[in-house]
Amino acid sequence: MSRFFRQAGDSDSDSESSDDESMSSGAEDVPQRPSAPAKTAPGSMSRFLKTAGSDSSDSDSDEDSDSDSDAPPPRRSGLPVVDDSDDEGESDDEAPGVRIKSASERRLDEMKATGKVIENGLKINDWVAISNEFDKLARMVQRQHNVSEPVPPFYIQTLVSLEGSLSTAVAKEKEAKKKMNATNAKALTAVKQKVKKALKEYEGEVKKFQEDPEAFERDYSAIVAPEPVAPGRRAVAQTGDDNATDDFTTVGKGGKVMQFTSEGIFKNLQAVQEARGKKNTDRAEQIRILEKLLEVAATSYQRIRVLLALISSRFDYNSSVSTHMPIELWLHAQKEVDQLVAIVASDGNYSIQEVTDEYDELVERSPATEGGIVRIRGSIISFIDRLDDEFTRSLQNIDPHGTEYVDRLKDEKGLYCTICRAQAFYEKTKQDEPLGRVIMRRLEHIYSKPNAVVTALEAAVDVSEIKPTMTLLVQGTTTTLIHSLCVYLYRSGNSLLRTRAMLSHIYHHALHNEFYTARDMLLMSHLQESIHSADVGTQILYNRTVVQLGLCAFRSGLIKEAQATLQEIFTTQRVKELLAQGVHQQRFQVLTPEQEKAEKQRQLPFHMHINTELLEAAFLVSSMLVEVPLLASIESEELKRKAISKPFRRLLDFADRQVFTGPPESTRDHIMQASKALQDGDWEQCRDLIQSIKIWSLMPEAASVKEMLAKRIQEQGLRTYLFTYAPHYSTLSISLLSRTFSLPVNTVTSIVSKMIWNEELSASLDQSGDVVVFHRIELSRTQQLAQTVAEKLAAMVDQSEKALDAKMGGGGGWGDRTDGTKGDKRGEQAQERRGRGERTRGGTRGGRGGRFSQGLGNQMPGQRAQVAA
Repeated sequence: MSRFFRQAGDSDSDSESSDDESMSSGAEDVPQRPSAPAKTAPGSMSRFLKTAGSDSSDSDSDEDSDSDSDAPPPRRSGLPVVDDSDDEGESDDEAPGVRIKSASERRLDEMKATGKVIENGLKINDWVAISNEFDKLARMVQRQHNVSEPVPPFYIQTLVSLEGSLSTAVAKEKEAKKKMNATNAKALTAVKQKVKKALKEYEGEVKKFQEDPEAFERDYSAIVAPEPVAPGRRAVAQTGDDNATDDFTTVGKGGKVMQFTSEGIFKNLQAVQEARGKKNTDRAEQIRILEKLLEVAATSYQRIRVLLALISSRFDYNSSVSTHMPIELWLHAQKEVDQLVAIVASDGNYSIQEVTDEYDELVERSPATEGGIVRIRGSIISFIDRLDDEFTRSLQNIDPHGTEYVDRLKDEKGLYCTICRAQAFYEKTKQDEPLGRVIMRRLEHIYSKPNAVVTALEAAVDVSEIKPTMTLLVQGTTTTLIHSLCVYLYRSGNSLLRTRAMLSHIYHHALHNEFYTARDMLLMSHLQESIHSADVGTQILYNRTVVQLGLCAFRSGLIKEAQATLQEIFTTQRVKELLAQGVHQQRFQVLTPEQEKAEKQRQLPFHMHINTELLEAAFLVSSMLVEVPLLASIESEELKRKAISKPFRRLLDFADRQVFTGPPESTRDHIMQASKALQDGDWEQCRDLIQSIKIWSLMPEAASVKEMLAKRIQEQGLRTYLFTYAPHYSTLSISLLSRTFSLPVNTVTSIVSKMIWNEELSASLDQSGDVVVFHRIELSRTQQLAQTVAEKLAAMVDQSEKALDAKMGGGGGWGDRTDGTKGDKRGEQAQERRGRGERTRGGTRGGRGGRFSQGLGNQMPGQRAQVAA
C-alpha cells in the first residue's frame, strides 16, 4: 500500500522504512539503523489529517523513545518531509520540504504552460495551434472570473505580445511570394479577431499594464496573496484540542472572508445575483447566504430586496422541468412570499412593480430619499404563478393513492391564503393587470370544488390580517363569491382571462345542477365557435365544462340534452386525453419524448378528475333511452343504419352478435342487457339492471337519480311499445297502457298526445272511449321511391355544405355567411328539412356547433342553418 494513502497512525513496513532512509538527507557514511515508528515532530501533523488511530499507535509503540531522534520520520500524505538526523532541535519552519500550491497558483501554472505552447506556435508559424490554445487560455480566464479573481498579468502580457506578433505575421504574409495554406490563413484571421475582441474587453487592464507592468503585477499579487498564518496556529494543532476548529472562519470563493452586515448587504446581494445561473454556482450555498442576509437586514427596503432574491433562488434550485420542486423548499418559498406581501401590504411607502424607473441597486432607498413611494423592481404575481404551478406539478408526480398525496393536498389551504393576500395587495395598489391574474388563480382553486371545501378554504382567509374585499363572509354564498370574481374578470381587458372565467362560471353552475343557466351562458358566449383556436389548457377546461354540463343535464332528467352534449366527446374515443386525465395511445402513432413530456405536464391532478366510468354510464344510458325508441320507430333497414349515437350503436350490435350472454359484470354489460330488455318491452328488467349499476353511488343524490331513471325507463318503454306494436292494433286502451307500465293515466295520455302531434304515431285519441285509434297509412311504391330520393338529396346537400365550409375555413353553416338573402333562404330550408327529418326519424345531425345547439334545445339566430337535416 502506497504511503500516500496510509493512515497517520499506521506502522511502517520494512520496505517503506528503507525507502525513507534512502531518501533522508543524512551523510552516506552514517550506518543504517533499524527502523522504528517515529513520533511526529511537534506541530508537523495537520489537524485535518489527524485520526483517532494516531494517538493510540504512538502510545502503544514497543520501541524506546530514544531511537526517535535517530530514525527518519515516516512519509505521510500532504505533510512536508523533515530531516531531524542532523539537528534534533531544528524547528519545522526552517526545515526544507515540499510546499503545497494553492488553487490560484495551479491555475496560473496552467496558463503559463498554455502560453508556452502559443510561443512555440509563433516560432513555427502554426496559427491553428495558436488559435486552439488561445481559446483554452480564454476559458481559463473565464474560470478566474467565476471565482471572483482579477485578470492575471500573464494573460494581459500574452494579449499584448500576440497583438505585436499578429501585426508582424500579417505584414510578412502580404510581402511573401508563397502564401500560407488556407487552413493556416483562416486560423490567422480567427486569432486576429479573437485578440481584437479580448483587447477591447480588457482595455482598462491593458492600459494599466502598458503604463507600469511591475505595479500591475504587485496589485494582482496583493489581491490573490493568502493571509499569513499566525505563528501560534501550529501550537494549537500540537495540543490536540478538539476545540481548535473554533478558530476557523467561513470564507467565500477566492479565499475572501465573507462578512454579513447590514451596511454591506447590497454588495453581497449583487455578488450572489451575478453568480446566479452560472455553471459552477452552488445553489444551496447561495440560498444559505441569502438567508443570512435576511437575518441581518435592518430596513424594510433591505428585507424586500433580499426576499426577492431569496425566493428566486429557491425556484432556481430545481432547474429540471420534468420533476417537481422539493416540498420543503416550496414551503419555505411560500412562507417567504407571505412575508414579502406582509411587508409591502403593511407599509404603503414601498411598492413592488414589474416596471419601474432605473435606480442604483447598491444604495439604500427610503421614502425620505425618494420623496414618496419607493418602487422596487419585482413581481409578486410571478411568484404566485410559480408557487401554484409547482404545487400542481408535485401533485402530478405523487402517487394519488398514498397518504403523501393527501398530506400534500393539505398545503392548498396555505397557498390559497397566499393568493388572497396577494389579491389584497394588488387591490390596495390598484394594479389591474396582476390583479386579474391573481383572481384567476384564486378562481381556479374553488370553481370545481363543493361548497364545504370552499367554506374551509375561505375560513382560513377570514382569520388572516390581510384579506381581499371579495370573501365568502362578505358575499354570503359560494355562488355569489364566484360570480363576483368572474364579473371582475369579465370587465378586464385580457381575453384569455375572460374566456377562462366564463368557462369556470359555467362549470360551477353545472356542478350545482343549474343546467339552464349554464346552457344559456355557454350558448351566448359563442365559445364553441372559437375554442379550436385557443390554447391547450383552455381547450381542456372547455371539454371539462361541456362534460360537466352533460352530467348536470343527466342529473336533472334531461336525457336528450345529456346525450347530445356528451356525444361529441365520446365520438372521438379519446375521452381521457380530451379531459387531461390520461394519455391516449393510438395503434400506429408513436409519441416523441418531447410530445410525451408535454402530454404529462398538462395532466390534471387526480383530485380534479371527472370519473370517466360514471361519465360513460350516463352517456350510454342516455343513448339507450334515445336510441331504442328510435330503432323501434324505423321500419326501413337502411334508415336503421343511421344512428344518433354511433358508440352506443356499435356496442349494441356487438352484443346482438354474441351467441351466449352471461350475467352482466361491467357497466357496459348492464346497459346492453337493459337495452335488449327495453326493446322486448320488459321495462321492469331494464329498470332493475340499470339501478343495479354500482357506479351511481358516486353521483350526488344517487337515490333521486335512480328514481328519475326508473321514471324515464317507464316512459321510453311505453314509446317503444307503441312504435313496435302499433301495426298490430286498431285500438288500444289507455288504462291498459297505464297498468302495464305503472304510469298514471294523465302521463300516458300526455305521451301519446305528443307522439301524435309530432307525427311520430299515425293515430288519434278517442277521449269518449279512453282509447287510442291507430290509422294505417300504406305508401304506394311511387311515394316510397320519392321519399327515398328526398332523403338521399338531403344527405348530398349536407355533404356539400360541409365540404364548402371546410374549404372556406368557416365553422358555421351556409346561413352564417355574409350573403343575408341566401342565408335566410337556406335557413328556412334547413329548418324544414330538420322538421321533416324529425318526423321521419331518419335525419342526421349537423356540424359541431349545430349538434351542440340542437341537443341543448335553444338555438341562436346565427346558427339556424348550421343544423342540417
